[in-house]
Amino acid sequence: MTSQDGGHPGGRLHPLLRRRFSPLAFDPDAAIDGGEVDLLLEAARWSPSAGNAQPWAFVTAVRGGREHSLIAPRLAASSASWARSASLLVVNIAHRYVTDTDVEFSEFADYDLGQAVAHMTFQAEALGFACRQFRAFDLDRLADDLDVSPGWHIRSMTAVGRAVGTAPARDRRPLAELRHPANGEL
Repeated sequence: MTSQDGGHPGGRLHPLLRRRFSPLAFDPDAAIDGGEVDLLLEAARWSPSAGNAQPWAFVTAVRGGREHSLIAPRLAASSASWARSASLLVVNIAHRYVTDTDVEFSEFADYDLGQAVAHMTFQAEALGFACRQFRAFDLDRLADDLDVSPGWHIRSMTAVGRAVGTAPARDRRPLAELRHPANGEL
């Protein structure tokens, strides 16, 4: 098993998983349409969640749109250099607390949001788009700009678009290193 086969026995890893990478640049001329954005959200909607709570919400910002003009100025310089050219920016939000209280909604909210974003990522890959997830933005100012409701918290963002260039060579940890010692020999 090499890094080329993803460390998966027999190299049987699904092609969507194998070719996924976080691009360093997006095509500034590539567009995404409303139906494709809806399909990404539909993929997130079908993600599993603890107790079927679905504690996630998303702000979608198509490049050139009103929402994009609110979000783009809040990007850190390190992410602005590549994220502004993505076709779509998605703000990933988790419902962490019961409305108007400090009672935790679910200790799994962030985990569940991560699964929803992963589903969205693989749907994007199936549509020919690439995603790069990141946290390099002004969280407080963005939350104010978007008027995020109490109990909801912005956790990350995802840039979606057509990747420029090819996937860089990647090395993944060996499969054996992913097993905790309590797992024993399989």
